[in-house]
Amino acid sequence: MFRNILIVIILFSSCHVYSGVEVGEEPFKLIGKDGAGESIDLDSYKGKVVILTFWATWCSPCMKEIPVLGGIQKRVSTDHLQVIAISYHESRKIYKKVVKAITDNPMIFSFDKKSRVAKKYGVKSIPHMVIIGRDGLVKAKHIGYSEKQIPKMIEEINTLLAAET
Repeated sequence: MFRNILIVIILFSSCHVYSGVEVGEEPFKLIGKDGAGESIDLDSYKGKVVILTFWATWCSPCMKEIPVLGGIQKRVSTDHLQVIAISYHESRKIYKKVVKAITDNPMIFSFDKKSRVAKKYGVKSIPHMVIIGRDGLVKAKHIGYSEKQIPKMIEEINTLLAAET
């Protein structure tokens, strides 16, 4: 009897897999640390639109998406929008080199060494973007990158920026 209960407990405990957050849900709050070593907590961005993107230098679509998001961040004040780019399966050395090279950009970069944040968000491929509204709920997800998606993404962001908290 005890053995059967133990087997059931083991089965249930090993079945817990992060499937990520879905549209309408509250995202995981702790995103890691920024370049200065400060914790990134999404609660501190409530009232703003937040774009989380998971990226890596070895991902060519990611390297096309990052400048687009950087351009959006430059056009929209960090009072209203914050882009947070989370590295995915990247070496710390390369991550630091890239972040250092990206100057004059108010985006926040985070290093997810063991992909803990990525797992919580259900990231299986990149780029993987999550757009969070002013109310703190996930409003959209985009997996992959295509220049054809940019107008839709900008429309989503503009709609969320225009929405009241």
